[in-house]
Amino acid sequence: MSRIATRFAALRREGRPGLVAFVTAGDPDAATGQAILDGLANAGADLIELGMPFTDPMADGPAIQASSLRALKSGMTLAKTLAMVQQFRTRDGDTPIVLMGYYNPIYAMGAEKFCAAAKDAGVDGLIIVDLPPEEAQELVPFARACGIDFIVLTTPTTDDARLPTVLGNASGFVYYVSIAGITGTASASSDAIGTAMARLRRHTKLPLAVGFGIKTPAQAGEVGALADAAVVGSAIVQRIAVNLDAQGAAKPELADAVLGFVATLAQGVRSVRADA
Repeated sequence: MSRIATRFAALRREGRPGLVAFVTAGDPDAATGQAILDGLANAGADLIELGMPFTDPMADGPAIQASSLRALKSGMTLAKTLAMVQQFRTRDGDTPIVLMGYYNPIYAMGAEKFCAAAKDAGVDGLIIVDLPPEEAQELVPFARACGIDFIVLTTPTTDDARLPTVLGNASGFVYYVSIAGITGTASASSDAIGTAMARLRRHTKLPLAVGFGIKTPAQAGEVGALADAAVVGSAIVQRIAVNLDAQGAAKPELADAVLGFVATLAQGVRSVRADA
């Protein structure tokens, strides 16, 4: 079993949902970004989404856009992102890591070369925001050959007629984008998420993770009660932004502040099941 399948199986045995924590690779600098990445599992993240910095992250709101620009300014590249994962794997062989981002940097490297490098680094899954199902064959065969899950996005506007096409290449888990729009903005209601989960479960047996608009431990718990995992990104990234000094450099307490917030999110998710 893949790390992702193994982790969701473990969560089912524990009777609780998971926390998926997103950070951008190399934000605000390589050393601090590595410290945050290395500490996420101990803080309570069950899965990690690591953003691949990109100059035009069109699906992301201001917080994640800013994090990507900080990372690029600090010299982060796709190769260095993979090196961060490789470094993480020297101390953690179990926590799944999913790379999330846009297809352009992968295309520039070459899809086959990228997937081989990602496998060697210890990557478990890919979420490519701007690669529609009709063009996914540019990447999916290489990912599958390397044992890397291809995780698809579904949205409130993905209707029943479209879902089979969207889910056709899915593996690992399905990421439900709970609002129409960019990251870090509005939040969906519990009723809307519950309805969406019921509909998606009629189409797939894969675990369902819900993201976009989750800002607090309470919200993470509410979503976790309805889905298999709650995804938090912008709220974590904002903790990085507020712990920068006037020059944009990391304050000494930045990593601890971010990981402390992740721990509260983990507590929120774990609180929704009595036997957690």
